Amino acid sequence: MILEIVDISIDPAKKADFEKAVAAGVAEAISPAKGFRGYKLNAGIENPGRYILMIYWETLENHTVDFRESEAFPKWRSHVGPFFLQPPVVEHFTLASKS
Repeated sequence: MILEIVDISIDPAKKADFEKAVAAGVAEAISPAKGFRGYKLNAGIENPGRYILMIYWETLENHTVDFRESEAFPKWRSHVGPFFLQPPVVEHFTLASKS
């Protein structure tokens, strides 16, 4: 299992619309993707315009190849891209330990 972490900055005045756009984009573009296993969207408290989007993939290639190189990726970005104040920071993680 791979965890994709996406650090996103938006205008805090557009929080409600952004959250709806994420839900629509995931439903339309990401959830049908090969290897998609779920997601969580976390809203910042100290910085209300900051979000951490966590997407779970079966393999790294499911995200970097199967999804990013498909027609679904531009669909996803069409939902959320207009809200970005700057390009999001994307990193991938594997589970190191668990309680």
